[in-house]
Parts: sequence; structure tokens; C-alpha cells
Amino acid sequence: MWLRHTWIALTLGVGLTACAPSSVASSPNLASRPVRVATTTGMVADVVKNIGAGRVEVVSLMGPGVDPHLYKPSSGDVLKLDRADVIFYNGLHLEGRMAELFEKMTRAGKPAFAVTGGIDPTQLRALAGSPGHYDPHVWFDVRLWQDAARFVAQVLSDLDPASRELYEHNAELYLEQLDELQAYAEQRIALIPPESRVLITSHDAFGYFGRRYGFEVRGLQGVSTAAEAGARDVQELAALIADRKIKAIFVESSVPPDAIEAVQAAVRARGWDVVIGGELFSDALGADGTLEGTYIGMFKHNVDTIVGALRGPNP
Repeated sequence: MWLRHTWIALTLGVGLTACAPSSVASSPNLASRPVRVATTTGMVADVVKNIGAGRVEVVSLMGPGVDPHLYKPSSGDVLKLDRADVIFYNGLHLEGRMAELFEKMTRAGKPAFAVTGGIDPTQLRALAGSPGHYDPHVWFDVRLWQDAARFVAQVLSDLDPASRELYEHNAELYLEQLDELQAYAEQRIALIPPESRVLITSHDAFGYFGRRYGFEVRGLQGVSTAAEAGARDVQELAALIADRKIKAIFVESSVPPDAIEAVQAAVRARGWDVVIGGELFSDALGADGTLEGTYIGMFKHNVDTIVGALRGPNP
């Protein structure tokens, strides 16, 4: 019941387009074949793969380095979504250019769910100046991502009740792995002095990370990369970095590095030598088959990169 209420609240508050988990009809056609799942981002695909391991076939529309804020679906994407038994996406307007497509498919009876439907709305970061809109980068808070995983397990169980025990078992194992990830992040980040916990990146994707681990977070661009940064933004951020003598700033895998490099040059012009501390994965995972191609591996990479740059080399 809690998940149902959460879903309704999100539907009213942020315009997510899907039905409640309790309304998912089981499919009689699944007994002899895997469940076909289509997802948007790599993060969503990874959680579905973990929960549905041994039972689902997952197709992800967005590969490594793809910016979901700017992604426009192709005709091939529409076919992939149409062939799926169920669609999972992030929601909270992360996939802003796909909203109309999700609405059309939902009206046509295709089960489509935002994984953020499993998150208590009171735990979302409201966007200043945008009533009813929230920061979509929830995967940077492991505890919130655990709620998303529980939500996926419930939807798959309702769609494919014959495999409920498998989904519940997989979810239990994955949630334990996420507990370990949370502990890892806390232990590593504790090596950074509190006064050095200033995280500056290409766009404002790390707000949940900052809230969870005690960082002040600054992004050159806003929550969405659709809004470009101007010369004034670059100079204002450069002034902050130089005044506070911040050691490192970071580029992102899904955002061109030019803007952050411009900030670095502007800081140096002010007499302070800030380094680019490395590349963080923000809106996309790494390449398939690599550690960073999984959610847990991506998160560890980001933690280690941040700790290495703001504290020093790993011990």
C-alpha cells in the first residue's frame, strides 16, 4: 500500500506517466519464454538485470556516454519499447525528450514504470524555482536506489507471479550488495577532511551524493544539461574555486569536457592552479564488460576518484 500511495503522489506531483504497481496484470504468455524488459539508462538497466537475473532479457536504449537529458528516441527505440513486456525508466523528467512517447505507450496499454516511483517523495530534492519538480539523479544516494530496486522487484513479481520467489531472492542479494556499497562509500569518504568536501562538476548531478556524504556540490550547468552555461557562469565558479583554493574539479563521462576546462583556465588566470581530478560517471555507466559498466562499479569508481583528488592518492 505504501508503494501505491507513493506512486500516486509522484504521478500528481511530477507528472510521471504510468499505472500503479498493484494494477500490473500478469501475462499468461511468459511461461515459456523470458520476460522482455526495455529500459532507458544504464543505471535502470543494471538494477533490472540484478533483480531479474535468470528470468529477464533487458534491452537498454542509452549506452555509455549518452546524456539522457538530451536523448531523442529513434524509430528503432520505439520498436524496442513496443516489443517489451514492460518498460522501466528513471522518471522525474530525466528522460525529458521521451515523456510524450511514454505517455502514448501507456495510453496504448503498455506497462511503463519510473523506478523513482518506489521512492518516498519527501526524500526527493526539490528544484529551486521549479515547484513540483525534483532532481532526478536519485541513484547517487544508495539508500534511495535500494527503494528503486524494491520497486522493480514488486513490478516484476506482479507481472510474472510464477517467478516471484526468484525476484524476491535476487532483490535480497542485491540489497545486501548495496548495503556493502554504502559502507564502502562512507569509509572511503571519511578520509576527506570535512572542509575539503567541495565537489565541482560539469552539471548539477551530484546533489543526492552531497546530501548523503556531506559535500557542498556545485555544478557549472544546472540539473539538466539542456541549459548551457555562459561566460558569467564560468567566471563566477572560477572565482569561488580561486577564493577558496579548491584542489580539484571533475569532468563527466556524458558531458563534453570543454566547459570544465574553461573553468580551469579561468581559475589559473586568477592565480590558483586547480587540477581536473578525473572523470566521473554521472548520467551514464561505463562500457559494457567493465567494472564501471555496473551501478556498483560506477559508484565505487566515482568515490575513489573523488577521494583520490580531494584527499590524495589511495592508501
